[in-house]
Amino acid sequence: MTFLIIFLVVVIAVYVYVYRKNSGENIYKYISKQVGSAYEKFAPYSFKVVREKVKELGQEYTPKQYALQVGIFAVASAVISYLYFYNIVISIIYVFAAIMVIPYLTYLRCKRIYSEFIFEQIQVYTTNTIMEFATTQSFVKAIEGVYESGVLEDPIKSDVKAMIDLAYQNGTIDQSLEYMNSKYDYYIVKNMHQLFLQITNEGSKDSGEALENMSLDIDMLVENVYRDRMDRASFHKKFIQFGIILYLMVMLVQFLLGIESYIKMLDSILTQLLLHGIVVINTYFLLSGEKYYNEDVGAE
Repeated sequence: MTFLIIFLVVVIAVYVYVYRKNSGENIYKYISKQVGSAYEKFAPYSFKVVREKVKELGQEYTPKQYALQVGIFAVASAVISYLYFYNIVISIIYVFAAIMVIPYLTYLRCKRIYSEFIFEQIQVYTTNTIMEFATTQSFVKAIEGVYESGVLEDPIKSDVKAMIDLAYQNGTIDQSLEYMNSKYDYYIVKNMHQLFLQITNEGSKDSGEALENMSLDIDMLVENVYRDRMDRASFHKKFIQFGIILYLMVMLVQFLLGIESYIKMLDSILTQLLLHGIVVINTYFLLSGEKYYNEDVGAE
């Protein structure tokens, strides 16, 4: 209880200091500005593009949400580490370590949202191109129709425009298909392009059936991907709960041994190293689960 009081006093003191130093400016805006400056300086270009798209989609966290996330991580790490070591200095170190994990979690979350967005756009591109092709029987005319319909968003929209330009520039669709295949490694994209290339070069008396089968393949893939998303979300919730329980197993140990006996054990360096190892391994376990949950969404 004493530790929690001291920790809250420190947090309040830091808040007051920052607020006084930046009087007249909203504390959330100040924190957001400082984090944003560091982000612009150190974040890789590819991630900047991803995060900008997440902002466009309206799924970026607000400064208040980030502040709340920092607060939850700080308090949780402070309480858990103090229960392990009963040492304020160690707890403060773990608090900063926990806060430093937040940018990595933001990176994973943005990649997941961007991946979901790209997959949905690929679905729109392939489905609408097939429908346009069934009418025009020309791949270039089909992607022009999709481009002009306004159903696509960047970066897919810009890439489709590049495909159209390559087709007119080279007089064939080969380079256009290679360009799109290299940028979006989805088998539905490559299979659809291969089908169009075959129809264009060799002709087909009954392309309608082939196009219909391709549409069914896309529908089946989309269904499987959305089912996978729901399964992942369910797994993620249970996984986080299990990880928190693992952290709190130290309370069971203290209950069995007694708090005084447990604190005496902390005098041993070996015991402290073992406890640090438990914390690190459990943290790695949780981060690995987060990585799994957020990566390869929509992958085939």
